[in-house]
Amino acid sequence: METAEGVIIRHPNREKAESKATKLVCVVVLLVSAALTAIILLGGWAKLEGAEIVAIAYVIIYVLMAYFVARWSRGVLPMAAGLAVIFTTMLIVAAPAWFARDKEGLTDPALPPELLGLLTIILIGVQILLVIVAARAFSQQWNIELEVHPDDDEGRAAGGSGPSVAGGWA
Repeated sequence: METAEGVIIRHPNREKAESKATKLVCVVVLLVSAALTAIILLGGWAKLEGAEIVAIAYVIIYVLMAYFVARWSRGVLPMAAGLAVIFTTMLIVAAPAWFARDKEGLTDPALPPELLGLLTIILIGVQILLVIVAARAFSQQWNIELEVHPDDDEGRAAGGSGPSVAGGWA
C-alpha cells in the first residue's frame, strides 16, 4: 500500500507463511461452523423451539467474520472466540436432547435426530478449534505496519532511525 507522500506501508506479519496458513484455517473453520449450524438449523427447524433466530444469527455472523478475517481484520478474532465459547455451552446442552428424541410419541425432524446429535457434537469440536485458531491468529499481530520511504533503499525513515512502526503496539 502506498500513501500520498510515496511512503509504502508494509505489514510484515501478514507476509509470513504461518500467518497466511493461520488466516486460511481460521476462515475455513468459521465457514465450516456456519455450514454445520445451517445444516442443523434446517434439519431440525421444527424442533428447535425458539432457537431458530439464534442459529440464523450465528450463521450470518460467522460468514461475516470469515469475510473480515480473509481481509486480515484482526479485530473480529476475539469476538469469534468469545461467540464460540458461548455457542459451545448451548451446543453441550442441545446435543443430548437430539439423541433423546427416540422416545414414543415424539415426531422426528427433517433429518434423523441421531444425525443432528452427531453434527452437534462435531460442531462442539469445531467451536473449540475456532477458539484455539482465533487466539493463535490474534497473537500473530497482523496489524503491525512499517513505513518504507522511497528515498531510502534500506527501508529506514528519513530521520535515519530505522523503520517506524505504526498502527499497533510493538
